[in-house]
Amino acid sequence: MKATIWSLQGLRAAWLHESSFRLEVYLFAVLGPLGLWLGQDGVERALLVGCGLLVMGVELLNSSIEAVIERYGPEFHELAGRAKDMGSAAVFVLMLNFLLVWGLILGPRYL
Repeated sequence: MKATIWSLQGLRAAWLHESSFRLEVYLFAVLGPLGLWLGQDGVERALLVGCGLLVMGVELLNSSIEAVIERYGPEFHELAGRAKDMGSAAVFVLMLNFLLVWGLILGPRYL
């Protein structure tokens, strides 16, 4: 029960403080149901919806990395910058995965 409360607090914090997370939630609110509708079977639906959930999950991890780094101060440090860049790159890779999955599943059907 406590883990659920902590998770909801984390989602709330991300919603309040991370504009990228809010944007991804808005996109998922549109594309999630669309993926359920466009998927022809359970596997396609799971892939179309699941890749959106993965993007949001990695965004949460990236935001947590950034929060910990900012906790120690705003001054520049090479390793802190590298960690933040790698977190951002992880989100970027999952966004590419999102495009790839949607393109490979829906592209042949509609092109």
